[in-house]
Amino acid sequence: MVLRGAGKAFSAGLDRAMFSPEGIDGVPGVTALAGGTAENAHAVIGDWQRAFDWTSRTDVVSIAAVQGHAIGGGFQLALGADIRIVAEDVQFCMAEPKLGIVPDLGGTKRLADLVGYSRAAEICLTARRVGAEEALRIGLASAVVPVADLDAAVDATVAQLLAIPRDAAIATKALLKAAAGNTQAEQQFAEIEAQYGRLRALAGLDSAG
Repeated sequence: MVLRGAGKAFSAGLDRAMFSPEGIDGVPGVTALAGGTAENAHAVIGDWQRAFDWTSRTDVVSIAAVQGHAIGGGFQLALGADIRIVAEDVQFCMAEPKLGIVPDLGGTKRLADLVGYSRAAEICLTARRVGAEEALRIGLASAVVPVADLDAAVDATVAQLLAIPRDAAIATKALLKAAAGNTQAEQQFAEIEAQYGRLRALAGLDSAG
């Protein structure tokens, strides 16, 4: 799955009009949540979060092709991708604190997991912009390419991904996603289990012991 913006920017994030009571196109503004119950806020924001959680599925490998601005929710969407290939003009920004709100689409954990707590805190609490060179250096970007080369770089990566047997890719992604929460011993045990399953599949056997 390739995520990309339709124009010169990946995503500018939340439309400021959503801070008005009337919202946009009949959708109430986010401030309407303040007048409701905590249960309603959990339900509504939980729905928004689930719309971003699909990138965690192990049966989907995702690439974010990020050009121009990736602000707020756009930044959080890019953070969920497995691979981020960015153009030289990229500008990442977690703008929510500057607006008096918090990132609420899963981005706080994803950012901290990628770059560490201290750097994530600095990026979020200053709401500053992170350019391409820094993004590559701190692990936000997998690769940086000229704007004109972004599509070609993404296509080349897609071709490499598709050359890997699907089930091996799924099993490997599952191991990588679990690694941060496992001890070394737990991770090695998981690797053995996954490898046994793969070897039996390659031998034409089922995965049962």
